[in-house]
Amino acid sequence: MIIEIHMIQNHSPANLNRDDLGAPKTCIFGGVTRARISSQCLKRSIRRSPEFAAALENGGGVRTRRLIEEIAKAAAGGGQPSDDHKKAIYKVFKEGGVTFPDNNEEEFKALWFLPKAAIEELGTCVKDGGNLGDPFANVIAKFVGKDAVHVPDIALCGRMTEFDAKGPLADLKGKFTVEAALSAAHAISTHAVVNEVDYFTASDDVSGKDAGGAYLDEAMFNSACFYKHFAIDWEQLQKNLGGDIDLAGLTVKCFLEGAAKANPSGKQHSFAAFNFPDAILVEVKQNNTPVSYANAFADPVTERSERGLIGESVAKLASYANDLIAGYGLRATRFFFSPNGRIKLGDAADAVGPSIEDATPEGDFNKFVDAVMKAVKSPAEAN
Repeated sequence: MIIEIHMIQNHSPANLNRDDLGAPKTCIFGGVTRARISSQCLKRSIRRSPEFAAALENGGGVRTRRLIEEIAKAAAGGGQPSDDHKKAIYKVFKEGGVTFPDNNEEEFKALWFLPKAAIEELGTCVKDGGNLGDPFANVIAKFVGKDAVHVPDIALCGRMTEFDAKGPLADLKGKFTVEAALSAAHAISTHAVVNEVDYFTASDDVSGKDAGGAYLDEAMFNSACFYKHFAIDWEQLQKNLGGDIDLAGLTVKCFLEGAAKANPSGKQHSFAAFNFPDAILVEVKQNNTPVSYANAFADPVTERSERGLIGESVAKLASYANDLIAGYGLRATRFFFSPNGRIKLGDAADAVGPSIEDATPEGDFNKFVDAVMKAVKSPAEAN
């Protein structure tokens, strides 16, 4: 089973996800420049959101290069980490094949993604003293087995940590990689965009001889209506969670809520682009074939559409989806949400056979989520 999420979300002026020059990320699609939010940015904003936190009540993951510091803090009961502890932890990881930047004994070269519970148990190993090699290896092996992740954020996003395991960690070789249950597209604008420049100043509150600004600078921004697409492999998610169906269901529910309500944090103190989606389509499919509807916008939405930017974006999505659903016979149970039912799918082009217009409409988000989860938990009725 695949759970696919499609969103149309219009953001007011913002710089949610910056490139190496500080400008909003863009891409070329359909021959024109589009605004873009990277999949990594979207996943992090959802993973760290209050909505997704409900799935992490029994412990989430920590992705960091500063694992030595975190383990030493755990050994100190959350207090000031001991230098002796940090040296002992560094020694076992160094002998185990973990690589470090030159002259740095506290940060790994690569990010590690471990459950919080693993860090706590590793801290206990340090606190108890003695030879850390075998206890460390045993604790890490307990939490990194491919079929024993048991942590929603790692189960969804996967983990790709490779190192030349040897010495005390030799038995861990090849056991760190976790196949992600989630596929996330880069969000792209449904229309062409041109980045704009904000010239701003900061004034000095204490009067002086000069009346001008005390600080001058420029910042780039844009405003765009985005198409977002996510796909969750239900079987892979269950496998990553050790077969815990209830936790898998909670993970999907919290992810859907986080995807709808969480926003990237980039420059939000300057722009406050806290905008919810105007339309969400969820498809529960009894197959392993995810389908993106991004090509609905290969020809960009025009600046002055009769339905307006958001309405035209939803209409193009619906029309294109209808064609693919009818043409390829894509069977699924579909659910459509628009706040208070403000946007209807009925304006979309007619289709013969299965159609996006058969999606169950809902104007209440909580009822929408409940309906989706009922289909997820009763897959035999999903089609």
